Amino acid sequence: MNRALSIPFATTLCAALAGLFPGLAAGDEESVKKSIATWFGANVKVEATRKLPVGSLYEVQVQSGRGDKALFYTDDKVSFVLDGQLIDAKSRRNLTQEQLNKLSAINFSELPLANAVRLVRGNGRRVLATFEDPNCGYCKKLAQELRKLDDVTVYTFIIPILGQDSSDKSRAIWCSADRNKAWNDWITAGVQPGGGQCDTAALQKNLDLANRYRIQGTPTMFFSNGERAPGYMVAAQIEQRLAAVK
Repeated sequence: MNRALSIPFATTLCAALAGLFPGLAAGDEESVKKSIATWFGANVKVEATRKLPVGSLYEVQVQSGRGDKALFYTDDKVSFVLDGQLIDAKSRRNLTQEQLNKLSAINFSELPLANAVRLVRGNGRRVLATFEDPNCGYCKKLAQELRKLDDVTVYTFIIPILGQDSSDKSRAIWCSADRNKAWNDWITAGVQPGGGQCDTAALQKNLDLANRYRIQGTPTMFFSNGERAPGYMVAAQIEQRLAAVK
């Protein structure tokens, strides 16, 4: 998954013709913001523009009426609008994705951890949260990677989004005598959960939370600094992100 969020209208944007705004004076972020806002129109909110240390390139942060965020790029004259990924050629870092992850960050301290299952390895001092569906194939792959980490606590918010069987498994896991073990046994080894009846309101709260955070797929991870990591990652990548948390 290359982008944290996407906007439907983004796929229709390529490049504007040079001279679209001939009266614009080059150079400052506010004038670029005003002109690019005119280009997008009323249905898109331009939240900010930022001069990048690359020629006359500006980053444009926008939000649609639905609240989705996206990044575009333009120059100081708004003579083009680029919808794409900005890659650092030397480090091969996806700068667009990194910035989107920051823009879509959450307040980690507000997570209702009581509604999550928990995996603790080692001293558990490093913390991250995941949103997962029990039938998500990449969630099962991620579980194998998480087992390779040391000194970490993983809070998993179960969100059954892949159909009725996911809902049934989620309730069975949540109602197990040891829900932490039931989740781990299922997601890593395919052991069918055998829980009974219990209050499963937490699962609906997890779905509501996922909707609030605009989580559009599983797995989605959040690190303790609030930054989002959508999609599957290998243990080495997760380690890098954990080490970068201040």
